[in-house]
Amino acid sequence: MRVCLLLVPVLAMAQEVPAGTEISIRLTSPVSTKSSKAADPVEAVVIAPVVANGHAMIAPGTVVHGTVEKVAQSSAPDQRAWLLLSFTGLEIGGAKWTIAARVAAVDNAREKVDENGRINGILAAETITGRLDAGLDKLSGQYSGFASVLSVAKKAVFQEASTDIVYPRGVEMTLKIEKPLTVPPVRIPAPPAWPVAGRKMLLQLVSREPFQTVAQHPAAPSDLTNLLLVATEDVLRRTFTEAGWSGAASLNPLSKFETLRALAEDRGYGEAPVSVLLLEGKPADLVFEKTNDTFARRHHLRMWRRPGTVGGKPVFAVAATHDTGINFSDAERTFIHRIDPQIDREREKVVNDLLFTGSVKAYELVDRPQVPRQSHNATGDSIETDGRIAVLLLE
Repeated sequence: MRVCLLLVPVLAMAQEVPAGTEISIRLTSPVSTKSSKAADPVEAVVIAPVVANGHAMIAPGTVVHGTVEKVAQSSAPDQRAWLLLSFTGLEIGGAKWTIAARVAAVDNAREKVDENGRINGILAAETITGRLDAGLDKLSGQYSGFASVLSVAKKAVFQEASTDIVYPRGVEMTLKIEKPLTVPPVRIPAPPAWPVAGRKMLLQLVSREPFQTVAQHPAAPSDLTNLLLVATEDVLRRTFTEAGWSGAASLNPLSKFETLRALAEDRGYGEAPVSVLLLEGKPADLVFEKTNDTFARRHHLRMWRRPGTVGGKPVFAVAATHDTGINFSDAERTFIHRIDPQIDREREKVVNDLLFTGSVKAYELVDRPQVPRQSHNATGDSIETDGRIAVLLLE
């Protein structure tokens, strides 16, 4: 999901939002191929400013109305469940405005969206458990007894993969406007800038902060820090929870086993652990993630408590990345996530999520000339950035 920062100009008069413009939304009503029916209402809220021609056109918090246009459950192993949503209305300034918009993407979803906006579900045969079943079927022809034992063992460990499309409240999507839309002018208040009296301290703080983490296994340079949060731990936990993020489980045998099950069954795991990265030799103090219905994709970030305080409040350095897929590493003999190399997009995602909660009391993007614009993480993924760090005060 692509997002953009709130710091954009506003318009003094109504202007046309061109076709093809994207809107980032969060569902406030659930949809599912198990329970939804054609013509059922769907509601969502805009979570990032809609920008066209360099101007903010639609403000975060705008309510979006739609309907379930068509829905189909899977009726055979080779048939996919699918869902077609149509979004037709906005509430702006107490008035309703007609739009024509389709789903362009579902954030962190295992399902694919086609060019017509139809969300297509997975097939059981595409999952690891499905491939295991296919292998056991082949084995049963010659070694039926052995295959039967393996089948019992497999069922004891893994559940059958669900092929239903189930999106609860909170799932995020990108809509694409199909026809030009004229909207009234909007005024999106920018978050307060850091006070002039404290800006020198802010720049000094950023200049002495380390900017690159190191992987624990194997020991190698890894993710870059891209946010700095000034807040108590209680405020961080509350704010990220309000923004739809969840805490990650510790990396231990139980969480590793649950990760394996989620991977095999191609389902979500909202508390999935993350690998250990060190900042100045220290593991992260807090880890948050935002997931959907697959382990392969997630937004996630690690936080390290830093020495000292700002205005009496603790300071946390943050490395945020977006997992976009998963591969098996022959070198490490394990599954590893692939990340979006454009880590500034994830910085903006986190900033917009925090701004949406209303907890941001000061915000600034600070240049870091010493940060490399191109690098790699410990698993070989490219990292590209403008080098800046987002500094936010939360209360």
